[in-house]
Amino acid sequence: QVQLVESGGGSVQSGGSVRLSCAVPGYTYSNYCLGWFRQAPGREREVVATIEAYGHTRYADSVKGRFTISRDNAKNTQYLQMNSLKPEDTAMYYCAAARRAWCPPGKADFTDWGQGTQVTVSS
Repeated sequence: QVQLVESGGGSVQSGGSVRLSCAVPGYTYSNYCLGWFRQAPGREREVVATIEAYGHTRYADSVKGRFTISRDNAKNTQYLQMNSLKPEDTAMYYCAAARRAWCPPGKADFTDWGQGTQVTVSS
């Protein structure tokens, strides 16, 4: 298991934007599925967005059209651009990696995780 490192969280007003970054350990991760998850107090951790090694992306219905996941393999970094934020987006956000090119449907097969970064959206 490898520790990933998130950055970029903070507090923002409703309608605002935040970009999260996640440093992954090295070039090998260019071959892996990467993803972002979030967990609000009292709720289960849920998938927000995933990006496969070849660039195919998927999003939770609740964030489609507002969030964009991307990756820069040259910088060993993945990003989550979050626009039009809502109070219900408030959560701890985690980046993760699954050691395969395609993304699994659930979080169980994501083996490498970051420590999380808090995003708080006020109304």
